[in-house]
Amino acid sequence: MIPEHFTPVPLNKAYRLLNHGPVVLVSSAHGDITNVMAAAWSMPLDFDPPKVTVVIDKATLTRSLMEASGSFALNLPCRAMAAQTLGVGTDSAKTVPDKLTRHGVSTFQVIGRNVPLVQGCVGWLECRVIPEPHNQQTYDLFIGEVVAAWADSRVFSDGRWHFEDAADSLRTLHYVAGGQFYLTGESLQVDE
Repeated sequence: MIPEHFTPVPLNKAYRLLNHGPVVLVSSAHGDITNVMAAAWSMPLDFDPPKVTVVIDKATLTRSLMEASGSFALNLPCRAMAAQTLGVGTDSAKTVPDKLTRHGVSTFQVIGRNVPLVQGCVGWLECRVIPEPHNQQTYDLFIGEVVAAWADSRVFSDGRWHFEDAADSLRTLHYVAGGQFYLTGESLQVDE
């Protein structure tokens, strides 16, 4: 089921969903297999067309699904999803096949789109893999072209984040290590 506050984001503003450096949940599917994993190393790369990068280890099921399907999504979890984010980032679907169920992570599909998106997030970027075999094999670095983007309108509208006006449970996460996260903090506007 599509979330209540699920709103399209213009592609020329999609980079702003990642610009503040949050941890992401990477989702992908191929055939009847879906997986979600956490990744701390992702970032916007380009504006037009919008592109992102993400580091995905060779040992992960998500990487196999991305390579087979040619697509993935970067989902932005919030404070309310901290435990699920740590869980799917710690457990491997190769050794814990029911990890999504175990950690209470569910996905939904937008009609006409190819990638599962994670329920409970506050931002979603659907990406097409841009094949770069050398980078993928040598550095585990994937480049994706953003083909669609959405955000929770309670915290992202008019092309920018509005965390200061929303519940703390909707703030995005920044992963440090050892189960420790920081939340996106207060806004500070500097006049140009």
